[in-house]
Amino acid sequence: MAPHSEENELISKRKEKLENISKSGAYAYGEKFESSSSIGELKEGFTEGKSVALAGRVMAARQHGKSAFYDIKDSSGKIQAYVKEDVIGIAGFEFLKNIDIGDFIGIRGETFKTRTGEPTVVVKELKILSKCLRPLPEKWHGLKDVETRYRRRYVDLIVNDDVRNVFVTRTRIVSRIRKFLDDRGFLEVETPMMQPVPGGAAGKPFKTHHEALGIDLFLRIAPELYLKKLLVGGFEKVYEINRNFRNEGISIRHNPEFTMLEVYEAYSDCEGMMKLTESLITDAAEKVIGKTVLEYQGRTIDLSKWERISFEELIRNEFGITPSDSQADWVKKLKKKGIEIETKDISRTQVINIVGDLVEPKAGHHPVFVVDIFKEMCPLAKTKKDNPLLTDRFELYMGGMEIANAYSELNDPIEQRARFGNARQKIDEDFITALEYGMPPAGGLGIGIDRLVMVLTDSPSIRDVILFPQLKPQAKQEAVE
Repeated sequence: MAPHSEENELISKRKEKLENISKSGAYAYGEKFESSSSIGELKEGFTEGKSVALAGRVMAARQHGKSAFYDIKDSSGKIQAYVKEDVIGIAGFEFLKNIDIGDFIGIRGETFKTRTGEPTVVVKELKILSKCLRPLPEKWHGLKDVETRYRRRYVDLIVNDDVRNVFVTRTRIVSRIRKFLDDRGFLEVETPMMQPVPGGAAGKPFKTHHEALGIDLFLRIAPELYLKKLLVGGFEKVYEINRNFRNEGISIRHNPEFTMLEVYEAYSDCEGMMKLTESLITDAAEKVIGKTVLEYQGRTIDLSKWERISFEELIRNEFGITPSDSQADWVKKLKKKGIEIETKDISRTQVINIVGDLVEPKAGHHPVFVVDIFKEMCPLAKTKKDNPLLTDRFELYMGGMEIANAYSELNDPIEQRARFGNARQKIDEDFITALEYGMPPAGGLGIGIDRLVMVLTDSPSIRDVILFPQLKPQAKQEAVE
């Protein structure tokens, strides 16, 4: 029998049981049930002979004559339920024929331990809380199921505790980051997700149209310019954990919708952001993961060592490229070294990939700050005092990926306008106006939350740390790795 027809047959049988539940006078959906505790709390302080009420999903069922065992699971853990006909009654035991794996049930009973010492509840009352009409998969792992796992994340979370734990850890990491910044006097703010001029980063935006205003708007590629306007307005330490959108490729490191942390601190600079980054990431690893020596995809990353590598030296030694070289010079010298550039202009993404390949041997084992980045690549960053062709900026690499980006913020409105023009970016006139009112010297930092969680949870793909990643329509599914 084909898998699809087999599944349809199982669904039909479950629908029959749903009808039987209705005929019995019970309601299969939506009835409130008061639990005495979570399963995890009960097991943590388990004592025998205690009256309890628990609710959860049936994950396993074993029937033996006039008794049955069920494994019931909630978000905190799993416990065994023991049902006996002479305890629950003939009608109650007959009702069990309508219970399937995947159903939500509520039970009331008394705790005891089996001969093997397993915490168990002997059931005196059982209620159906929600009928599961589709059978849960017995095996929900492996490459052949990976797309289905992403598409039906809700099923993935039911049957794969490791997956569930990754997302619990992600939430705890974000909460810890908030506490870290709040404790240091930073104020969490919210800025627009729809912007008239997309700015603050390089990237292709998603475009939409506002009917009432009659204008085109763009989903933000970064919140940077708005957050710096708050520095102008007198907020000296701000941060936002935000969703950004870039209408670009999908890969194991890229999703068109992703989460960023952006932090801005008045009277600070790139060096200050470097110290903040090191402390913030180390704190999250210590407090959430419980260690600062991490395993990521077979490699050890030691957070006790943070190295600095000069981009200017790296690119000069490897390719002979200097800060004064033109785009044409870049392309010519890279091609001479066997790196193919399809267009006459080299993109920031291509540069990041090149640098990532060069620093990966070290960034795979400890964090690496790449500093001394060319001015042409950083239209919003201050230049270095000792070399105006380089910026006071860093990019942080961990596990071979760019994780963070920071710099001393450019607060000169005249130079900022000129930089926008040289970079051929559309000038955000309101941002220039804000700078003309005066912005204090400041350091700004952006950390990719998704990629940071990848490293801290040893997850190979960004889709493993995003609950509902963007995928191609199922009918047109193709490999995008």
